[in-house]
Amino acid sequence: MLDKSLLDLLREGGFILYARHGEATVGVDQPYLNFQDCFSQRNLSEFGRREAMYFGQMLRYLQIPIRSPIVASPYCRTIETAQLAFPYAHVQIEPFLYEINTLSGVSSSERMRILSDLQSKLEEKPPQGLNQVIIAHSFPEDIGLGNISNMGLVIVSPKGTGNGYEIVKKLTIEDLAHLGSNSSQI
Repeated sequence: MLDKSLLDLLREGGFILYARHGEATVGVDQPYLNFQDCFSQRNLSEFGRREAMYFGQMLRYLQIPIRSPIVASPYCRTIETAQLAFPYAHVQIEPFLYEINTLSGVSSSERMRILSDLQSKLEEKPPQGLNQVIIAHSFPEDIGLGNISNMGLVIVSPKGTGNGYEIVKKLTIEDLAHLGSNSSQI
């Protein structure tokens, strides 16, 4: 496994590609936001929209096979990121993913529950030859998958239900763009 480049491994499938949404600087998450009302939450900036399109274009250019549906948090910014990055794929809303956005302000028992739910999702192996994309949120430092830059990517190797997962590599969108130009080893 170590003698293959990261790009070769991604082309074989079997990974979860957990990405943070594009830059979201338009508006504010209201205390009582409504997931159906994008005016009650932060939304993608024009730059964030371009990041999302570029992210999807890079995965297609690098010939990384992606499973449909694309899984997204119920926030407008994550759904729009998924739709812009993968315009021909179905987007499946995963309601519990919104809780990642609350991790810094909850009790330790609630944090443990949220991280346990996330672990269950990250343990699920995608169908053979495909990678599963999840578009959601960054984490507080040293919690879950840690801090993730806008449109950053965490490559996760699921070990199967009940067996955990391994973080293979964290990439910025710039790292992703350079993946094909060098033989990045894991």
